[in-house]
Parts: sequence; C-alpha cells; structure tokens
Amino acid sequence: MNNPAYPRTFSHIGISVPDLDAAVAFYTEVLGWYLIMKPTEIVEDDSAIGEMCTDVFGAGWGSFRIAHLATGDKIGVELFQFANQQNPEDNFEYWKTGVFHFSVQDPDLEGLVEKIVAAGGKKRMQAPRYYYPGEKPYRMIYMEDPFGNILEIYSHSYELTYSAGAY
Repeated sequence: MNNPAYPRTFSHIGISVPDLDAAVAFYTEVLGWYLIMKPTEIVEDDSAIGEMCTDVFGAGWGSFRIAHLATGDKIGVELFQFANQQNPEDNFEYWKTGVFHFSVQDPDLEGLVEKIVAAGGKKRMQAPRYYYPGEKPYRMIYMEDPFGNILEIYSHSYELTYSAGAY
C-alpha cells in the first residue's frame, strides 16, 4: 500500500541572534510573540540535551543560550545565541541554498514596519508593494530585524494572497 502524502503542520523555526536578551525583547515587544521559555544556557555535557546537541552540532560546540517563543498561531520560535556567533556583512544571500527569510502577517503592515524600524530594524524595500495593484489590497515588504535576520511582512494570509479569485 502506498500512503499518500498529507500536508504537515509547521512546528517551529530556529533563528540565530548575537544578543539573546535583546532578541527576546524585540520579538515579544515588537511582534508580540509569547515567551514560553526564558533564556537558558545549554552546555556540552552528558545530559540528554547535551548529547542531542552534540548529535546536531558535533563535538566541541561548548555552550549556547536559547529561548523559546510562540507566535499568535502557535508556531514555535527558538532563538539561539552561540558563543562563536558571527554577524555577516550582509545576511541576504538569497541565491544560496537554505532559508533566507521568514514571514509574518499583520493587517497594519505599515504600522509594524514603523515599529521594526524604531526598534533598530530596517527596510529591505523602500515601501510596501501591492500584489494586485488596483484590484486587491494585498501588500508585502521585506525587512531586517535588528540582528540582520530577514523577515517579510504580509498584510493578508498566505492562502488569500496566492489563491485565485480570493479577495
């Protein structure tokens, strides 16, 4: 028997930041995400979490700090601060394999843009763009958080934006 694939739900995303405490403040105060586990240090040892991290990062990773947040629609966000963390000059290497942005939704897209800029983030585009100018009010803009991570903001849900005929 061949079992057909079914759509899996999105569980969480991990984001590396240079300053965990500042990132927790930004994501809770600006994006309104819930802090579900305060910043905690994880060390390389023989504990269950230590061994799991060694499986992922390889031996010699040392330690890192992590906090867990959740979005309004229950998606988890892990914020990581690694001891050997590096800030790239430009974190927008979209042509390379891997995740190059994540997206949030806010009907007050322009208001969120102002909050992000006021908190130290920046616009990657001069102004929001309409997906269907003169036809539908769906807007988007690319931004950077204060730590160089790329985020996109949609004014409407992903399904509405891309489904035919939806208003």
